[in-house]
Amino acid sequence: MLDDADTAALRALVSTDPVSNIFLDAQLTLTGSARPGLSGSLILGRFEEGTLRSACWVGANVVPVNIGADEAEEYGRVLMRLDRNFASCFGPSDAVMGIWKVLSTGPRAAFNVRPHQPLMTLSGGPAIAPSQGLRASRDDEYDKVLPACATMFEEELGYSPLVHGGAFYRSRIRALILAEHSVIDTDAKGEIRFKAELGTVTERATQIQGVWMNPAYRGGGLAAGYMAAVAEYALGLAPVTSLYVNDYNVAAIATYRRAGFEEVGEFATILF
Repeated sequence: MLDDADTAALRALVSTDPVSNIFLDAQLTLTGSARPGLSGSLILGRFEEGTLRSACWVGANVVPVNIGADEAEEYGRVLMRLDRNFASCFGPSDAVMGIWKVLSTGPRAAFNVRPHQPLMTLSGGPAIAPSQGLRASRDDEYDKVLPACATMFEEELGYSPLVHGGAFYRSRIRALILAEHSVIDTDAKGEIRFKAELGTVTERATQIQGVWMNPAYRGGGLAAGYMAAVAEYALGLAPVTSLYVNDYNVAAIATYRRAGFEEVGEFATILF
């Protein structure tokens, strides 16, 4: 288990790939330390000859950092011994699937396993002209943004994040709006036509999440221009923006490529 004394080593490890490791990069910016958090989160690490070679965030989610396929199962065994509940495990595919190979033998079943999710990045500028209407959503638009976000979530996962009130989800959406990390375009009636979020933001990279087009406007060829606009907005905050997408979502991948995104790796996600 890592602690204060390991912070510099962890920062160096995260810096080897600030795009793939954006989640932990953001956490280090927030907490400033590798020590266990007040919420119960902790970071596991493996050292070789005194050098930190790999790590794994363990909180509500499990997030591997530089974990090779050859050591992923060992991390899985440690996680089994910790006997904790997780909402998800996500990150580079070899690491996630190696961890899951072990966790799948335990008591908790997966709600969904997504082993192949292309990781795509864009830097330097979009490949096509961005749509001009995209902007940061305002706090007084929360009551419109929240239903759009919940609809996207339900389309993606099959259940509403607002079940039983969804207090955490509601606060998360409001925080994204207040941080100007929620972007939208509206039609003449003020209804949301397109929306997306910068789910994670650091000085070195951003990660786009929650891409959603109002069904009334789907099929009209608008998506690529909107994604170019999201990328342009994101590149105003960091030199590279990224996203990962399910491999079976062929239309979305084609849209992202048209906007200028390129595949640089593969993620996987286990949802519990």
